[in-house]
Amino acid sequence: MASSQQSASRPLVTEKADAIPWTTISVVLTALFMAVLDSFIVVVADPSIAADLHASDSDVQWVLAGYQLSYAVFIITATRLADLYGRKRIFLLGVALFTLSSVACALAPNAGSLIAARVLQGLGAALMVPQVFAYVTVLVPAAKRHSVYGVLGIVMGMATIGGQIVGGLLIGANLFDSGWRMVFWVNAPIGIAMFLLAVRYVPETGSAANRRLDVPGVLVLSAALFLLVLPLIQGQEAGWPGWVWGCFAGSAVAFGLFVAIERGLERRGGDPLVPLTLFRQRSFALGIILVLTLYALIYSYYLALSVTLQQGLNMSALGAGLVYAPAATAFFVFSMVASRTIPKYGRRVLEVGAIIMASGYLATGLLLVSGPRITPLLVIPTLVLQSVGGGLVITPALNTVLSRVAPESAGVASGVLSTAQQCGGALGVAVIGAVFFSSFHPTAVGRVAAAGHAFAIASFGTLVIAVIAGIVVFLLPKRPAAQG
Repeated sequence: MASSQQSASRPLVTEKADAIPWTTISVVLTALFMAVLDSFIVVVADPSIAADLHASDSDVQWVLAGYQLSYAVFIITATRLADLYGRKRIFLLGVALFTLSSVACALAPNAGSLIAARVLQGLGAALMVPQVFAYVTVLVPAAKRHSVYGVLGIVMGMATIGGQIVGGLLIGANLFDSGWRMVFWVNAPIGIAMFLLAVRYVPETGSAANRRLDVPGVLVLSAALFLLVLPLIQGQEAGWPGWVWGCFAGSAVAFGLFVAIERGLERRGGDPLVPLTLFRQRSFALGIILVLTLYALIYSYYLALSVTLQQGLNMSALGAGLVYAPAATAFFVFSMVASRTIPKYGRRVLEVGAIIMASGYLATGLLLVSGPRITPLLVIPTLVLQSVGGGLVITPALNTVLSRVAPESAGVASGVLSTAQQCGGALGVAVIGAVFFSSFHPTAVGRVAAAGHAFAIASFGTLVIAVIAGIVVFLLPKRPAAQG
C-alpha cells in the first residue's frame, strides 16, 4: 500500500532527472495556449455572432464576460483542488470540460445558450491553467526552469496576439459554411488530442490526503472576486450605476474577511486556501501588480483596436486579423530574444522592453492626433514597436515573479497570478473601454475620423498603464532567483 501511494504522488517522467520533460510540458502548454486564445479569439468574432444570433450588445459582451468571470472566480479554488486530489486528475477534468463546452458553444442556437456554454468553458480553463505553472515548477530542474518559463511566456503572448489572427482566418475561411462557429469547433479535435496525450504523458502530482479544503475561504474569496469582476465587466455598458459601486464596496469587505479567515487558519496550523506568506515576498507582491497592469493594457488595447478596424474602418474579421500579423511576428522574435538574454542581463531586459512598449503607445497616440487619417498601414509600425517591447517584458515577467516561489506553493502562486491576469484584463477593458467609447462619436465626424480620434485617446490611456508597469519593472529584483 505504501509503495502504491508513493507511486501515485511521484512524477512519472521518463526523461533523465536533469532533463526538461518536454513531452509533458508541450501537452500542458497546449492547454494554456487554448485557454488564453479563447479569451481573445471571440473579440474578432463578436460582429458575426451578433448578426447570426440576433444578439444584443449586452449579449455579445457577455459572450466574452461569461468566460472571463467564471475563469477569474474559480481559478484559485482549482489550484487547491489539484493540490488535494491530484494535478493530473483536475487537469484532465478541465480539458474534458473545456472541450465539451467548446462543442456546446459551436452548436449554440441562441445567445443565451452560447453565454451559458462560455461560462462552462471558463470553468474548464480555470481547472487547466494553474496546473501548467505547477507542472513547470515541480517537474523542471531549477537550473533549466528559466528556459521553460521563456517558452511559457511566448505561448501566452502568441495566444494573446494570435487570437485576433486565428479568429479572423477561421471566420474568413468559413469552413463548412460554419462562420463564427469555427472559432469554437477548432477546440474539439485539439481538446481530444490533449486529453489522450495527457492520459499517457502527464504525471500525477499533489494528492495530499492529510490536507483539507478551506471551504469558508473558497466561498468568501469566490464572492469577493465575483463582486470585483462583475462590475468591471458590466459597469461601462451599464453607465456605472449605483449597484456597481455597491459591488466594489462589498468586494472590499469580502477581501478583508478573506484575509481574516486565512490568518486565523494559519494561526491554528490549518491549510489556508491562499498562504498569505506569499505576499510577503517582494518579488511576488510586485509581480501581482505587474501582471495586473500588463494584462490590463493588452486586453483593453486589442479590444479598442478590433473595434477601430471593424466598426471604424469597416474591415472584415479576416482583414482585421491580418493587421496583427506583423506585430505577432515581432512579439515572437523578441520573446525568443528575451528568453535567451534574461539569464545574463536579468531585469535590464524587462526595463528595455517596458520603455520600448510605452514608446509604442506614445507613438501611436502622437501619430493619430497629428492629423493623418487612420489606416492599417499607419498603425502597423507602431503596433510592431509595442510588440517588440511586449516580447521583452511580458515573456520573462513570469520567470522573474515565480522564480522565488517554493515548489510546494507553485500551484497556488500560479493561480493567484492567473486571477490577476483576468482581473487586470477586466479592469483594463472597463477603464480604457470607457475612455475609447466616450471618445467615439461616428455620427458627428464620420466613422473613420471618429475611430482614429478614439483610438488615439485610448493609446494615451494605455500609455499611462504602460508607464505604471514600467515603474513596477524597475522595482523588481535585478535578477531571477539563483538557479540550481
